[in-house]
Amino acid sequence: MKRISWSLALLTLMLGATAACADDEDRPAVRTVEAVDLERYAGLWHQVALIPNRFQKQCVRGTTAEYLLRKDGRITVLNRCTRENGERDEAEGLAKIENDATSAELKVSFVSFFGWRPFWGDYWVLGLGPDYDWAAVGTPDRKYGWILARTPTIADETLEEIFGVFERNGYDRQAFEMSPP
Repeated sequence: MKRISWSLALLTLMLGATAACADDEDRPAVRTVEAVDLERYAGLWHQVALIPNRFQKQCVRGTTAEYLLRKDGRITVLNRCTRENGERDEAEGLAKIENDATSAELKVSFVSFFGWRPFWGDYWVLGLGPDYDWAAVGTPDRKYGWILARTPTIADETLEEIFGVFERNGYDRQAFEMSPP
């Protein structure tokens, strides 16, 4: 009896995994912008919306990301937000360019052990405003996504344009939550 139930569980798991893969195949590939001018991208960005994640759950408002270009070709990343108790939270990370041809695919790490960074996460620029006034950022697995802007709020028509970028990349607009300024 146990052998049958384990076999059924394994079969169910395999069918579920196959269905998940088939669903993923039905979605378009995640594509970055053609090129990112890192000089223009550097500076302060405000988080307008995000797909909620475990590493930002302490942030209740005023979330920003600041990108500072370094002489070694990497980028210092300073993420800041306000916690529920009013205290500011800050995390410093390091980004490296993964695709030199576009500068649109980066890896970011916020964990360092004596200078060694064992964990790197994808950071892909999927869309950019013509004046670098907004950015759509995500990951190729679609688990993470952020809408960033140079100001804490953006116009509704601009927000619709950005959600269009995510939808063309197979993201679900309903997965995003608006961020309080």
